[in-house]
Amino acid sequence: MSEWRHIRSLGVERPGEAYLHGYDEGPPGPGQVRLKMLYTGFSAGTELTFVKNTNPYLHSRWDAGRGVFVPGEAQQHYPVPFLGYMESGRVVESNAGDYAPGDVVGAVFGHKSGHTADPFHDVLTVLPPEIDPILGIYVGQMGPIAANGILHADAEMLGPDTPFFGAGIRDRPVLVLGAGIVGLFVALFAQAAGASEVVIADPSEFRRMRAACLGLTPMTEADACNHAKARWHHGGDDRGADLVFQTRADSGSLHAAMQALRPQGTVIDLAFYQGGADRLRLGEEFHHNGLNLRCAQINRVPRGMATAWDKRRLSRETVKLLAARGAEIRAQLITHVVPMEEAPGFIRHLIAERPEFLQIVFKGAD
Repeated sequence: MSEWRHIRSLGVERPGEAYLHGYDEGPPGPGQVRLKMLYTGFSAGTELTFVKNTNPYLHSRWDAGRGVFVPGEAQQHYPVPFLGYMESGRVVESNAGDYAPGDVVGAVFGHKSGHTADPFHDVLTVLPPEIDPILGIYVGQMGPIAANGILHADAEMLGPDTPFFGAGIRDRPVLVLGAGIVGLFVALFAQAAGASEVVIADPSEFRRMRAACLGLTPMTEADACNHAKARWHHGGDDRGADLVFQTRADSGSLHAAMQALRPQGTVIDLAFYQGGADRLRLGEEFHHNGLNLRCAQINRVPRGMATAWDKRRLSRETVKLLAARGAEIRAQLITHVVPMEEAPGFIRHLIAERPEFLQIVFKGAD
């Protein structure tokens, strides 16, 4: 029987200050799998909200029964001991027959040096040996987030009985706003699905350059909107995109997405608007062109598709993309690999210096 082990975890001690702390973990029980963390991806858009004290859970309580936030009743308090939701790990001990020591899995267990997983509850996706273990960080959550956006587009164009993943955007031009990790994965999924053109817009020249290296067509937001209206012409005054995927946490980008649509087109929205949407104008294009806004949130697939699709299937679509384009994705998306023990200092540097980055990865100890 295995021994107890000491786990190191990255959290937020107080506003502006990340920290590492430790605790002891017992041996795995029946049916459980002991994992050693190999890599864990830092999701700046979400996790920095805890560092900056802007996350809604720090100021409100989520009432799951009513589906609303209750202000003035904080659900989480400092210190926040656990963060993270994009990990790859190696199986070091298994009491579950379908996982063997040495397997590399993509999972969601936080920025921790190790984790005891229960496959009855946890989604553990074994990576094929040809996929670099660092890319496993995308399999549990971030890839499925983007894949769920594509699935929402399929449902919007073809209904819940879409014949295959990406069918709704095949042979259609696609605009993606935001060349962060979610936006780039959405664009790569759209490419793989056979979109006739994939334009991705971002204000950062650094990110546009990375997108170009992936074979995407990068533009500024204004140029992308103009391109959609000038080139995607459906006859008469019917101009613009059928679908715009909006992934930037900026309500101005949501308004730009509305402007790029053809009449009765749809924004598939994957963004997290921490400060509200003060730059969105619903009395303009939204009203006059009869537009649609669809939130594609990872906690649910499109209505009517839950019996056919779940996170495991979205993870499998992610594995397919990584198998086809893994070397490019690693080269262009992963910009920083930092030892886990240096993570708190790096986060301070990230906030103070604001370096250009795409994916920050914390590496486990050898």
